[in-house]
Amino acid sequence: MVTVVKPNGGQWPWRLFLFGSEQILDESVRPAFTRQRLYAAHKSMYLDPVRQPWKRREIHGPRITIAVPCLNQGRFLEAALASIFSQSVPVEVFVADGGSTDSTLEVLARFESRLAGWRSHPDAGQAAAINECIAQGSAPYATWLNSDDLYLNDGLASLLQGLEVEAASPAAYGAAWNVDAAGVKLGKVWTQRFDESRLAVRCIVSQPASLIRREVWESLGGLDTHLEMAFDYDLWWRILRCHGPLLFVDRDIACNREHPHTKTRLNRLSHYREAVAVVRRYHGRVPWKWWLFWPYAVWWRSLGNERAT
Repeated sequence: MVTVVKPNGGQWPWRLFLFGSEQILDESVRPAFTRQRLYAAHKSMYLDPVRQPWKRREIHGPRITIAVPCLNQGRFLEAALASIFSQSVPVEVFVADGGSTDSTLEVLARFESRLAGWRSHPDAGQAAAINECIAQGSAPYATWLNSDDLYLNDGLASLLQGLEVEAASPAAYGAAWNVDAAGVKLGKVWTQRFDESRLAVRCIVSQPASLIRREVWESLGGLDTHLEMAFDYDLWWRILRCHGPLLFVDRDIACNREHPHTKTRLNRLSHYREAVAVVRRYHGRVPWKWWLFWPYAVWWRSLGNERAT
């Protein structure tokens, strides 16, 4: 085994075995060697995947740490990152890619000079990747943006201003739009001013339009990695129970992208079951709405999703 060595003394996290002999690659040729291209170059070349260390860059004076989890969302990732870097507040952005085989690495290469850090390797799932990203940062506020979602102009500034004015609020959220794969607005996401009885009936917080104080995030240990689908809903409940109600900022903050391959659409039953379990855990009972709307939210909408696909 040999580690690929860069001319500046660093290391690329690749181990290469070519025709039984070890090869060292100069940095100048490394960008062409993605996983797919290595296999395509010669069938007898074997790439041994190694957990890639974070590629870091210091960001001075960030106000917000933003985690961007990604897996084969290259066609949306560029727009997501562009929307982050168009914000009017200083941010540090960490991208945790789960080992994408599409255009994701090419997009990351274009944004590398602006990212605080990124890595690409299989991981323990979306929630764990988000926790990992935010742990890399140091800004006093934190959030995450899924790689297919978008921020609207000055969205983060509106949330930041709200939290700095309302010093007792543990987190803030605002309004959001649903958009399609092309970015066309479909309608507003259902958000409301924070109230436990409303939160028990549905998730009234749109995650892309949220911002959390770092001390609150760290006190809760971040997201629950045992959850696959409703870890954001679970987080709002834990914030409420441990730190009090979230602040609602009545401004358009972000866009939630709807397309046939989102986790929610592909796993409606799992998502609904997790959400029901979250309500029962923190609210003590499950409102009748969850049982009444189960057939519509899971089965009927799943049929619509299959037609869209």
